[in-house]
Amino acid sequence: MVMSLSRCFHLHLSLLAATATMLMVVAAAQAGGQVLQVELWCVAKNNAEDSSLQTAIDWACGQGGADCGPIQQGGPCNDPTDIQKMASYVFNNYYLKNGLADDACNFDNNAALTSINPSIASSLF
Repeated sequence: MVMSLSRCFHLHLSLLAATATMLMVVAAAQAGGQVLQVELWCVAKNNAEDSSLQTAIDWACGQGGADCGPIQQGGPCNDPTDIQKMASYVFNNYYLKNGLADDACNFDNNAALTSINPSIASSLF
């Protein structure tokens, strides 16, 4: 398990803080001075076409600068039968690298933010 986790998260040192907080987005709620903490992940939309997801993956892994090693053949997040899962990993990685900015989770309207952790087995987000 530790071996898979380390292979899946070969992130640059500049992302260490973001990874450690698991995409922690802090929203201050003024009522009573409470602070609500919500974890968000950027994932592929359920209704996105496979061809659109592949185009987005290609862009994110190329010009976008996402770390796509884990979805490559032999990688812990590689599953050619589930393009949505691989797109979600790439989208989330890009979202992390771009400082959790809302506009870093769009991919031509093929992605959305969710509070449901999409991690499965050896492919941890």
